[in-house]
Amino acid sequence: MTNADKIRLYGEEKYVLHARQNKLNRFSIRVGDIVRDLKLTGRAPAVCSALKTNEFLEKNDLRLVETTGPKSGQSTTVVYTYEFKNPTGSTPAAEDSWTCLRGALKDVFSELGGGESYLRAERSNFHPLNIKEDE
Repeated sequence: MTNADKIRLYGEEKYVLHARQNKLNRFSIRVGDIVRDLKLTGRAPAVCSALKTNEFLEKNDLRLVETTGPKSGQSTTVVYTYEFKNPTGSTPAAEDSWTCLRGALKDVFSELGGGESYLRAERSNFHPLNIKEDE
């Protein structure tokens, strides 16, 4: 995994998912915070570059709306402000593993007459062990 991949993944996990969970339409990432957290001393330009790539923006359904900091744009004081392109939408399926699993056994249960029928059959075939109590 490259440094750029680590930076994008960290940005997604710490900032993007947090903003989604809290239903924020807009949030900011300060480059210096990521440099400090990932111990990337002297790598502010790499962090700046990773946080404004199309890969980061598209994967997370983001729009970069504001960049503040020095003219060079390559400093720990740079702050990127993002908005979700679809703020009322739900978490993209790629991020939501539970959504991906929904209906995973639908076809199997269908062949068995549906989930309800399957459970009824299993319950009717269940025989508890006969345990004798000490007298």
